[in-house]
Amino acid sequence: MIERADQLVLNYVSKAADAAHGVLRADQRLDFAKRLRARIEAERHGSQNAREVAKVLARFGDPAALVEREVRRLAEAGVATRREAAGAPPEVAPRGTGSTLSFPAIVDDHGAPPGVRAYRRIAQERVSRRQEGRGLPFAGLRRAAMFSANPMATGGRDARTLIKEHPRDTAAMVILVVAALLVPFDLPPLAIFQVPVVVWAAGAALVLFSDTWTVRDKIIGIGAPLLAYSVGGVLIGGLRVGTEAGLQAFITQFFDVSGTMFMIGTGLGVVWLAYRLLDFN
Repeated sequence: MIERADQLVLNYVSKAADAAHGVLRADQRLDFAKRLRARIEAERHGSQNAREVAKVLARFGDPAALVEREVRRLAEAGVATRREAAGAPPEVAPRGTGSTLSFPAIVDDHGAPPGVRAYRRIAQERVSRRQEGRGLPFAGLRRAAMFSANPMATGGRDARTLIKEHPRDTAAMVILVVAALLVPFDLPPLAIFQVPVVVWAAGAALVLFSDTWTVRDKIIGIGAPLLAYSVGGVLIGGLRVGTEAGLQAFITQFFDVSGTMFMIGTGLGVVWLAYRLLDFN
């Protein structure tokens, strides 16, 4: 079975070959597809990561634009194409001219004028927005929820791809959510520790040992529940008892609201970790 990353490359090269049909001669189309595939393989460096491969393909841009570039290259070399055969080619060189060449740089062509590079950047951003659905409400959440989506359309950021590529990170977020959901239940403690605290500690350990998130992300992800529990409990508990109540009333209110604040903080921390996981490289 072809790996998903390889399938992305095959689909892209097939689209380019289809775009070249009727534009290039059969031998030119075969040569073009072969060079394009070789250049893609060189750029992906053997990666089987669907998201990374999708980014590589995005740098190549629209396959139809590559065909137009190939037509211009052949025209500059004086080589007739099928499109020219229907019109009046300025000059037809011998059929052997324009033999197989290495595929030139596409988007990363540093020799292009600044205006051309800027236009390419804008065009690539527009294509990316169309592919990823940016500008639409909750587009990132919809992309993440597309379990059956093609990673080329989602940038490799659908839920299935994320879970497959980051199983430990996904497990850490699930454990943190489970810890928050256990708070309302009056479970017997494990030794001197409450069950939600033990479960949360296990999820926090996985987050700390993750290679995906930065130190800042980890601090926010596992610090949000603690901050909400302590600071939120103090503030909300203090507001509920007012200024006339004594310490015992404040402590009672603190423990009444701190569990809920812990759940809210955990939810916010997990949302942040998930957001950063979507944007990971």
